[in-house]
Amino acid sequence: MKKRLALLVTISLVVTPLAHGAPKKVALKKISIIADAPAAEMLLASKTSIITIATVDSKTTDIALQSNDVNGAVIWQKVIDSGVDEVAMASAVDNAGNVWLAGYSSKLPAAIIETNTVLAENPDLVVVEQLIPLRGDLSVLTLWKIAATGEVLTTYTYQQELPGLINAISVNNSGISIAGAVSEKSFLQNMSAAGAFATPITVGSGKTTINAVVRNSDGSSSLFGSSTETLGGKKLAGIRDGFLMKVSKSGAVSSVVRSSAANGDRAWLSADSNLLLSGSVKVGKVTESAITKFTSTFSPTWTIRFPSTGQSRAVSVAGMSYAAIGSRSEISTISGWKPTAGQLLVIGLDAKGVVTSAFGSSELGNPIALAYSKELGIIGLAPKTDQKSAIFRIPTR
Repeated sequence: MKKRLALLVTISLVVTPLAHGAPKKVALKKISIIADAPAAEMLLASKTSIITIATVDSKTTDIALQSNDVNGAVIWQKVIDSGVDEVAMASAVDNAGNVWLAGYSSKLPAAIIETNTVLAENPDLVVVEQLIPLRGDLSVLTLWKIAATGEVLTTYTYQQELPGLINAISVNNSGISIAGAVSEKSFLQNMSAAGAFATPITVGSGKTTINAVVRNSDGSSSLFGSSTETLGGKKLAGIRDGFLMKVSKSGAVSSVVRSSAANGDRAWLSADSNLLLSGSVKVGKVTESAITKFTSTFSPTWTIRFPSTGQSRAVSVAGMSYAAIGSRSEISTISGWKPTAGQLLVIGLDAKGVVTSAFGSSELGNPIALAYSKELGIIGLAPKTDQKSAIFRIPTR
């Protein structure tokens, strides 16, 4: 009997230090809205500038950029109008603070050669309606490099056969990785630092969507998204799986990891250069946002889920992580948060994925963008209750 008691005491001494108590609740803080950005569709943080990007319609479709300071004051405004239709669909900032936009534009119209014509008689004075010229197809893949001051430095183009979509772009010293879709098939296209485009690489057969891309220092690319087909020999496990894929500089798939839930629908929606990913998980009637930190070999370091609308964005900051989600229910680790439906919540997480802070707003909805700069802290874009976008900020120091 004494031996058994001694054994039980020994076991309890070993187990007790490993047991974790209930997580401490963090108090909710209010998100600061610093400026309205009614038409903004994208947002970037470039050193001390907050840059928003929007599509504007005039005689042609153009790109409007605006730079604000940390207090919301406008620094500069710029409209990119080359005389043809052009649309920016994805954006990134390089190490020098330059803004890169990726999208599509239409071809320049062919020159019209005028010839002498004989005017027909018009005794009834019939007014002939002027024909409105048709807009050209957006089939020219286009990259714009823009200085932090708003000056367009360079424009790069690559003619495709059909119009397409760009979902993500990643820039580093080795070049640029662009992810998108043409004719419902996803593709990865690289461009060298010198501006030379490589041949597009098709990913999947039409049942795969790339939502995020990270360009690696060796010129390879890491792709993240969702798929309902076999990728790299890895078969579908759920209704739809999230996936992580590494593609070499030459275009060969070197690894694929699937993120699955039994009878569930999963998708990775955002990724940063430190491989902090955010995505959606839907099983039955339950929808959550998953935030996961991965290693360079796609092994998860930690993961955490929150009930949500499914929309999320995440960025990592010097050992910390911040996740913005559309929240519609209380969260046990956050006190003072009682959303009604789809309200913006930004959660701070430490190096182990433990919740350390929370910021919420009843005025803002699902996150559109989340970015970070050392000078600005966490900057984001979200719709207000009137559906017009606004810029918000969370100090990180």
